[in-house]
Amino acid sequence: MNEETIKPRKRWITDWWPNKLNLKVLRQNCETSNPYGRDYDYISEIKSLDVDAVIRDLKELMKTPQDWWPADFGHYGPLFIRLSWHSAGSYRIHDGRGGARNGSIRFSPRINWPDNIGLDKAIRLLWPLKKKYGKKLSWADLIILAGTVALEDMGVEIAGFSLGREDIYEPDESPDWGAEEQMLSGKKRFKEGTLEKPYAATEMGLIYVNPEGPGGNPDPKGSAEEIRLAFARMGMNDEETVALIAGGHAFGKCHGAGPGKHLGPDPASSSLEQMGLGWSYGYKTGKGPHAYTSGLEVIWSSTPTKFGLQYLQFLFKYEWELERSPDGKHQWVAKDAPEIVPDPYDPQKRHKPRMLTADLALRFDPVYAQIAQRFLKNPKEFENTFAKAWFKLTHRDMGPKSCYMGPYVPKEEFIWQDPLPPRGYELIDAEDIKDLKKKLLESGLSIPQLVYTAWSSAASYRHSDRRGGANGGRIRLHPMNQWEVNHPEHLQKILPVYEEIQRSFNELQESRGTGKKVSIADLIVLGGCAAVEEAARRAGYNVEVPFSPGRVDAREEHIDVEFYKEIEPFADGFRNYFKDPTSFDEGDVYTTPEYFLVDRAQLLTLTVPEMTVLIGGLRVLGATYRYEPHGVLTDHPGVLTNEFFVHLLDMGVEWKQADPHRYLFRGYDRKTGSQRWTATRADLIFGHHEELRAVAEVYAADDGKEKFVLDFVEAWNKVMNLDRFDLKMPS
Repeated sequence: MNEETIKPRKRWITDWWPNKLNLKVLRQNCETSNPYGRDYDYISEIKSLDVDAVIRDLKELMKTPQDWWPADFGHYGPLFIRLSWHSAGSYRIHDGRGGARNGSIRFSPRINWPDNIGLDKAIRLLWPLKKKYGKKLSWADLIILAGTVALEDMGVEIAGFSLGREDIYEPDESPDWGAEEQMLSGKKRFKEGTLEKPYAATEMGLIYVNPEGPGGNPDPKGSAEEIRLAFARMGMNDEETVALIAGGHAFGKCHGAGPGKHLGPDPASSSLEQMGLGWSYGYKTGKGPHAYTSGLEVIWSSTPTKFGLQYLQFLFKYEWELERSPDGKHQWVAKDAPEIVPDPYDPQKRHKPRMLTADLALRFDPVYAQIAQRFLKNPKEFENTFAKAWFKLTHRDMGPKSCYMGPYVPKEEFIWQDPLPPRGYELIDAEDIKDLKKKLLESGLSIPQLVYTAWSSAASYRHSDRRGGANGGRIRLHPMNQWEVNHPEHLQKILPVYEEIQRSFNELQESRGTGKKVSIADLIVLGGCAAVEEAARRAGYNVEVPFSPGRVDAREEHIDVEFYKEIEPFADGFRNYFKDPTSFDEGDVYTTPEYFLVDRAQLLTLTVPEMTVLIGGLRVLGATYRYEPHGVLTDHPGVLTNEFFVHLLDMGVEWKQADPHRYLFRGYDRKTGSQRWTATRADLIFGHHEELRAVAEVYAADDGKEKFVLDFVEAWNKVMNLDRFDLKMPS
């Protein structure tokens, strides 16, 4: 073949400019991608779902083997548990991404991770039920329900289950799944004994840790260190970790019947005729007794379809000897044990118990061992702890309890659900709101202070796991009141002002016998709304910023302290905050302030225009970190004008680097050479990036002034109410 006959691969724009800021994550899963259409309301559909009928169908399905993919031990329950676990288990606390709430395990990259080999088959086994119930039952709910029902069918008294997970119809293309160029690349995510944020898995392509041990090294103590770190990154403590491993490994087996060289490509890379099924295995039959997933061949219990203590009993009873699986991978065999473990397909065969290096971590780590031995002595405690940990594992990204639906929602409310006290008073009305706005504007707090405090409270929300937000007023409490970006020293002076307004109002209402009260949480948001209205008035526009009362004040006992410590922001472009301006690499866009601005916007469910207009508004309102002038491209801060965009795009200004890190820039008048402005990368990106500039030009235009104000108010209102599930969920 000569050179002229070779056709070059066609290139995407990102192939030519791989370091360009990608805004696609702000356009994902729009309403037009949902085949059910704009009017489809899954939460309403759930009301007519017969959940008990689904449970009956699942239990029947689990015991009805299919020739195309046989069931180990005649029961698909262990496979469905693994599917549910791996759907939920990719959750990580630092950005709330992963998890089970949107059914994204069906898509790349997760369905193609080596740790998920075989789960494409589990999803196809559930297709008859999804087909039967259609739009009334999402894949996301069905996948978690399948594992939960499997546990119940095999003897676990479950803690409960909630419906309400809505499917997405395109993959999550966030680049933060990993920077590695290959799967299972070893310990590159570890730096100085810790795991690079935001990751929870120790290697690209894993859910948690390498089951063979750190980087494939069969070191149980080293594995324990990785397990503790990985599970903590997913919000699990030591007790929950031991319960989940011991409870999950009470069931089923690992698969590694032969050499890994016979394994075909992942689902996305497989040939067209495989119809989306991947990892075909060319060893003997390639399924059933000859199946391959992890390359390990391990059965932990002599009752692998029944919940019990055998995993823990075997772990401590026997001495374990290192061996190699048929694929040559490190695993352990109980050398002094009889052959008491059943074969999944041949009733005449028995095997010795086997374990993974990650299993032996529970024996050789002193803290894990103490917990495991306590569970051994207290079977009911073990089952209860496992059931609650499973519920947390599979529900922790669903948000507060008000988002839970169905007949099996547990009565107990957990700290990781961000509980709030009930509202035992009447709401303020329109006249009260008008009066309180006046008091807030006359309180001595400036427009920048009112706006910054409201934004800091509300924009702590992240839709990935529905946590944070203004409801509860957690900005008043530890540790959010100590977050650097929230101005702890200013909050000490600002919060007492709100408290005095609250005290005065509530005492007046009590004397009148109205039953009305106002929360600090509501006052903080109302203060921001009042400030935006006043700033718009100063710009010549009379607008009413929507406000919905009803937020309540959390108390310190309602705060998941360790969680909120872990998620303290290191970057927030909306407030022009970047903790360490020396830490990013301009040659890697995914380390830059502008990337983390887009990342935050995606967690706030913002579109490109919403992100853009909010930046422009917050800047001219002076709501910047430490109220510094960076990005405040106006001579009249506190007035809601479009001047940020006008001056950003002004060709009479020349921008120059102002520090060695290329974080801060100065704008100079081209004629006089005098300095006009300072700005950060998070500001200049709206003039540099062609897509963002196209939107910025709309707001900078002479006829864009009113549109800017109206669009800012609409986007502001959206952010202020992102966590108002009490307004969104059906009664």
